[in-house]
Amino acid sequence: MRAIVVSATGGPEVLTYTDHPEPEPNPGEVLIDVTAAGVNFIDVYHRMGRYPLSLPFVPGNEGAGTVAAVGEDVRGVSVGDTVAWANVMGSYAAKAVVPATQVLSVPEGMTAELAAAVTLQGLTAHYLTHSTYQVKPGDNVLVHAAAGGVGLLLVQIAKLRGARVIGTVSTEEKEELALRAGADDVLRYDGFADAVRDLTGSGVHVVYDGVGAPTFDGSLASLRPRGMMVLYGQAGGPVPPVDPQTLAKGGSLFLTRPSLAPYLATRDELAWRAADIFGWVASGELRVHISRRYPLAEAAQAHRDLEARRTTGKLLLLT
Repeated sequence: MRAIVVSATGGPEVLTYTDHPEPEPNPGEVLIDVTAAGVNFIDVYHRMGRYPLSLPFVPGNEGAGTVAAVGEDVRGVSVGDTVAWANVMGSYAAKAVVPATQVLSVPEGMTAELAAAVTLQGLTAHYLTHSTYQVKPGDNVLVHAAAGGVGLLLVQIAKLRGARVIGTVSTEEKEELALRAGADDVLRYDGFADAVRDLTGSGVHVVYDGVGAPTFDGSLASLRPRGMMVLYGQAGGPVPPVDPQTLAKGGSLFLTRPSLAPYLATRDELAWRAADIFGWVASGELRVHISRRYPLAEAAQAHRDLEARRTTGKLLLLT
């Protein structure tokens, strides 16, 4: 089969489109013909070696497609089912093997492309708004990169939970996307902390920051006393070490660095989050913006576009 293989970490050029042995499902696993793979910043971190993996590897943590075969002891999944998955490596390929416990049934009427576009980032936005910090009616929420894949979902879900949402973006086009997603106010990054305080008076209850180093200090300055800084990514670079006394000076602030896996600790938790996300998409309460689709062979270009912040919403690789 054809796949993207990383044999040495580095820039987008290390994403090699090549022949690769077709995987076979072990007991408890499912073999899937991949229709689409989502492109996420976690894939960039793996490619760069920021989160080291054994080499060589097939990248990609999210995808959707059709079940081609099932291993022994698999229940509830059949050949021909349309399924999606997240947080399992190997999606940048024509075929992928996924543990049956991680497979999600795609609802009737939802395409595999749409499922691949919303699963990982939807699960992320869900745990951030429902578990890391439980957004409540009347909360003031700041969402950085509000026109990005996670950002657009965070804006919409926070609004569903009754919050006032302030977003940050870098261009007029991205501002329009964030406003259409439901953001109440949209700011540029320059001086955003002062603007947030002008809008809210006392600051926001929570900041969702997937940018990292460029926005970190301003994010802390945007919080009200006892507010929570949720640093869930570092698209702009890793944050330098922080003196905990900074949190005291800001008014007994909270700082957390969450990741997806601990919030999908059980099958029940995964199913709960996925049911909410797929249900909101089916009802039209959650809209998914797919900005670009690339052939699998052009994975390197997809990474270049993502890292250059030239994109909005979701990027997909099509097999």
